[in-house]
Amino acid sequence: MPALIRRPFVFLRHGQSTRNLERRIGGQHDVALTPQGEDEAKRAGELLGDIDWSLAVSSPLQRAYRTAELALGRAPDRIVDGLMERHWGDLEGQPIPATIPYMSTPPGGESWDAFVERIAATLNALLEEAETPLIVGHSGLVRAVRGLTHGSPAGPRSANAIPLWIAPEGTESWIIRPFEPADGLSAWR
Repeated sequence: MPALIRRPFVFLRHGQSTRNLERRIGGQHDVALTPQGEDEAKRAGELLGDIDWSLAVSSPLQRAYRTAELALGRAPDRIVDGLMERHWGDLEGQPIPATIPYMSTPPGGESWDAFVERIAATLNALLEEAETPLIVGHSGLVRAVRGLTHGSPAGPRSANAIPLWIAPEGTESWIIRPFEPADGLSAWR
């Protein structure tokens, strides 16, 4: 299993998408934000928009890219293909099951190991490039980070458009919690 570079970053999951509203698996289907999702992204901008980010990047899927635009008040610095949501194969567009089979490979989809390796490689490249970047993407990223840092993807689903502070703590642990202005981004620059 790969490891993450021990540097902090802020993660923002996209606002509510049409698939979220329908309670269906979005995966790599390129779906839009709902009006509620746009409002959520704008509210995230109240917390994130005035920060001078060392780097602000987004998944290429429109629900993430539009969230980044609204939260930043501008386009992200760049689009990063490696931040795309997991490809759920035949499950994309299907109703979200009560228990999501994260560790299984969906028919025609991306395996858990391949997904985690892609996310780790992408995050590590971004963390080598910039201190405390803003990364806008999908809920699967938090699951992958939990797998990398806590050994399991288990945990609450990340909320739409609520920024998360993901940072090393001590010599081996990591924290994943809501971002606060007091997190002192300037201390990491």
